[in-house]
Amino acid sequence: MKYRTIGQHPQRRREVSVLSLGAMRFGTVTDEETSFAILDRYVAAGGTFIDTSDNYAFWVNGDQGGQSEELLGRWRRSRGIGDEIVIATKLGARPLAPGTGYVDNAEGLSAAVIRESSRRSRERLGVAKLDLLYAHIEDRTVPLEETVRAFAELVAEGTVDLLGVSNHWTWRVERARNLAAAAGLPGYEVLQYSHSYLRQRTDMPSELSPDGPVGGASGDLLDYLRAEPGLTLVAYSPLLTGAYTREDKPLGPQYGHEGTPRRLDAVRDVAKETGATPNQVVLSWLIGGEPAVIPLVGASSVAQLEESLAAVDLELTADQRARLDAAY
Repeated sequence: MKYRTIGQHPQRRREVSVLSLGAMRFGTVTDEETSFAILDRYVAAGGTFIDTSDNYAFWVNGDQGGQSEELLGRWRRSRGIGDEIVIATKLGARPLAPGTGYVDNAEGLSAAVIRESSRRSRERLGVAKLDLLYAHIEDRTVPLEETVRAFAELVAEGTVDLLGVSNHWTWRVERARNLAAAAGLPGYEVLQYSHSYLRQRTDMPSELSPDGPVGGASGDLLDYLRAEPGLTLVAYSPLLTGAYTREDKPLGPQYGHEGTPRRLDAVRDVAKETGATPNQVVLSWLIGGEPAVIPLVGASSVAQLEESLAAVDLELTADQRARLDAAY
């Protein structure tokens, strides 16, 4: 396994594996025995960075979520897991009532919600402190300064180490970080967005915004990250739920542009040259790219996880990386 540091403060920064494991379906779609086996194998391989949310997976049973955090709490206790494993969670997108969604009915990012939801996440995970806490989605009903100060208060009192943000427009991230810096407060240091080798169209509405894929790592966001080396990008859905290798997992209309077949050809050519799978090439490209990215992978079986773990040791040549980058 390889590792990198997230965060900048000497007392709060953490070293994590360059491959993160997503626990979104653990405790619901993926049963407990299988989830524990995947988690055990990930840790045995040197993995130290696990991702969840307080709303996972509300859409499975029509409730408000929390099952993923609860399962991770049981796994931690049964295995004696301590600070050596960094667990990231999120708040802000938990539905307010069972059977509803989060788009117009989310818990939001008020100071009261941030305090209470973070407390409940700590209880479910069985920890006194959250290693990394993300603002999951935007909340335009609450002043940004209130959200910034509420997150910072958790850090000051020692119940959260690092702060992160997901599914926000880049200008909102920058404004929040500027507010924190001006007040001498800790701000967002880890950004989690959808990002892969194939690029999405930016002219199509998304679930969170009619103006485009707010949750996708746009060129604007990637350029921002290059200019801010202290930030870390965690990429969710890096393998596009199997679309690189499975015919039964077609790409969505957001990938319907001329660049997609060209990039697919490039990644398949490199896969043949290296003897790796297209998935492994994509993960290696992300890990070693500029900016460097921590892919967040899901797994429904140990075998599926093994494919992703092997990508960490795949070293692309300068020529292979250049050809992948040049395919538009």
